[in-house]
Amino acid sequence: MATNKKNEKMSREEAGRKGGKATSKNHDKEFYQEIGEKGGEATSKNQGKEFYEEIGKKGGRSSSQRNN
Repeated sequence: MATNKKNEKMSREEAGRKGGKATSKNHDKEFYQEIGEKGGEATSKNQGKEFYEEIGKKGGRSSSQRNN
């Protein structure tokens, strides 16, 4: 298990945050766009129309509540 500066075991949250920061230093915007596209393509192959309808409804409700 990884340790932090105090030589204590790191939480998953702390390890994830450190890994994310290191990754962001090593990659540019295009990298994140590419992996996002790959994830979207994989999701579309695995999910049907109902999945997208449901997340669209959730997003619409959230926007409606935020904006009254």
